[in-house]
Amino acid sequence: MTGLGTIALLAGAGLLAGVVGTAGGITSLISYPALLAVGLPALSANVANIVALVACWPGSALASQPELVGHGPWLRRWVPLSALGGAAGSLLLLSTPPGVFAGVVPFLVAAGSLALLAQPRLAARHRRGHPAGAGGVVLPLGLIAMSVYNGYFGAGSGVMILALLLITSEPRLATANALKNMVIGAGTLISAAAFAAFGPVDWTAVAPLGLGMFVGSTLGPRIARRLPATLLRWLVVLIGIGLAIQLWINPNG
Repeated sequence: MTGLGTIALLAGAGLLAGVVGTAGGITSLISYPALLAVGLPALSANVANIVALVACWPGSALASQPELVGHGPWLRRWVPLSALGGAAGSLLLLSTPPGVFAGVVPFLVAAGSLALLAQPRLAARHRRGHPAGAGGVVLPLGLIAMSVYNGYFGAGSGVMILALLLITSEPRLATANALKNMVIGAGTLISAAAFAAFGPVDWTAVAPLGLGMFVGSTLGPRIARRLPATLLRWLVVLIGIGLAIQLWINPNG
């Protein structure tokens, strides 16, 4: 990969993906097709996308300080679980044929997106069943499953984890979004380390994409903080449904 045009395309895609992903959770809707557009095959694009996503973690953490205050115990409890799931997902990708999840991914993304619309009622029902707010078994089982998927492919994992957190542990959308960014970042970091050690990483693609993602990730949480919750919810849902349709029509991007 050479050329200023390619670098500019990936940096611009990374910027937009970082904003959209950290504001709602659909990073790969933009970044993965951009990698395919510059000529990377599907597996290489998937790996480069996951490695570049690491750049969103520090940026979103810096921008989400108001939402993360007081959530240290929650993060210490669930971030390691997400990291473990990400490691398992990356090992699965390195040891199985690409496309194993292709048939179900669009439906998972669509289900996660639609769950956001029903989230207020689902969250209220869940709190009635779990008054202590521990999330029962739904949160740990859902988080580990989605973290494995995030380490394996990742498209739409953000919106699915966002819906899970809104329903089980945090009803405020901006705060749930900040927590989502942290647990996804932990899993992505472990996955990226595994790919860097054992997988084929196209660093010439990762560098401009990751730089754009870092800048975008410092903006996304600020946008999420300022948008009305209902508007943000609908934007995430519509983008999520768009990603589901895209993946259903063409699983390889």
